[in-house]
Amino acid sequence: MFLALWLTPERDTPGDFFVDERRLSAVRNGFAMFGDYVSAATLLGTPGLIALTGYDGVVYLVGPVVGCVLLLFLVAEPVHSTGRFTIGDCLAQRLGARSVYAASSVSTLVICLLYLIVQMVGAGSIAASILGIPGEVSQRVVVGALGLLMIMYVLIGGMRATTAMQMIKAALLLGTTVLLAVWVLARFGFDPGALLSAAAGSGGPGEDLLQPGMRFTGIQGGLDLLSLALALALGTAGLPHVLMRLGAVPTAAKARRSVRLMTWLTCAMCLVAGVLGFGAAALVGGDAVAADSSTGNTALPLLAERLGGAPLVSLVSCVAFATILAVVAGVTLAAATSLSHDLYVTVLRRGDCPARREVLVARVAVVVIGVAATALSMYVQHINISFLAGLAFALAASASLPSLLYGLYWRGFTARGAVWSIYGGLASSLLLVLLSPDVTGSPTALLPGLDLAVFPLRNPALVAVPIGFLLGWLGSVRDGREPGGAPFAETEVRVLARARGRD
Repeated sequence: MFLALWLTPERDTPGDFFVDERRLSAVRNGFAMFGDYVSAATLLGTPGLIALTGYDGVVYLVGPVVGCVLLLFLVAEPVHSTGRFTIGDCLAQRLGARSVYAASSVSTLVICLLYLIVQMVGAGSIAASILGIPGEVSQRVVVGALGLLMIMYVLIGGMRATTAMQMIKAALLLGTTVLLAVWVLARFGFDPGALLSAAAGSGGPGEDLLQPGMRFTGIQGGLDLLSLALALALGTAGLPHVLMRLGAVPTAAKARRSVRLMTWLTCAMCLVAGVLGFGAAALVGGDAVAADSSTGNTALPLLAERLGGAPLVSLVSCVAFATILAVVAGVTLAAATSLSHDLYVTVLRRGDCPARREVLVARVAVVVIGVAATALSMYVQHINISFLAGLAFALAASASLPSLLYGLYWRGFTARGAVWSIYGGLASSLLLVLLSPDVTGSPTALLPGLDLAVFPLRNPALVAVPIGFLLGWLGSVRDGREPGGAPFAETEVRVLARARGRD
């Protein structure tokens, strides 16, 4: 809160509140993008999944790195050159339709709301270990308090304070997790083979921990794995809060350098998370992790307790809450920006809105989105946060990315194609999730009393992403209007000119 008050925007304008007037350097923005991207799912959920499922959990480490590379080569510079605040700005640069803004805003709000729930579940998963109060009461108290803090922080500080929190979080996160990883490796003489052998010999699944098949078995498991990998790889380039950060630097070249730094930091973090996951299996034991939390979300605090006792648990818990606060601040700001700029100003007011009112609407949106995410997260505390993050990535990959790539690289893309792609990808993803075994039809499902699980896969990306691309193509070719070669040529010139003049 001190940071938020200290770094309050100098002027009450959209440019200052949303993107800090594009004044960030590439290094600061790269650390902030890393802070925005690496969430509670990577810090808490991924080590837990690796401790419980071993080899099959490694996909959660590889997917984000591939996604960062795709973001670097396909999206970073063109989005900076064509966008202003949101994905809708980038698409409307050449399509110029209010329906595109409306569709983009709806998809952004849904993706951000699910991603916020992921972070709130992470907060609840470590509440009991901090407060020493078992059960759901402690989780809901901490989740509610974090939601209130998040709302106040974004209301006061905007993008500038959010960036400061994310940079501090990035330094704390990397420093603490690297320290833990070195501590774990030191226990095994800095021999990764000895660590893996100890993880396999700690009871539970034994050698199966180092073999594929514990989580993804058979043909259906293979398809599940492919779907999850597709979501993690493609979803990164469609996450609204990550794409919004591309506009916080003055040039396209600095946007690319920001993503490059984010990619290297993400690689380091994923490598460390793998060490911590197998370290938890070796030193705590998969059975002990599952006994404390069936989702594995508390594997990291348990590992910290085994290594250094209560002081280290306190440090890890503080870093976890800093991680969660930084991410929820960035995601909430992105959702509020889209609701205010895309839906209210562009669609409802047709662009006729004073700047101060746009910022006021954004602040109201922060409260609404924060309260909704906090309330919804209290009902899904028993689900692994890496799984929830996978669903958020699937929504981004199917609803945002197809229209974004078509808009940047296909001359024949039209406004109808964009609307069909966004709504079709979003609707298909949500429908397939509702019909999946993780929502109904199993004892561990979100609604175990119902059985509507007719879709066998746990992640919808394998079906929903092709639907998004197909509908974007179909809507464009069936549009009776000209696709607009001149606007596309103008977009090409804008991208290329900014790329050539980057230095």
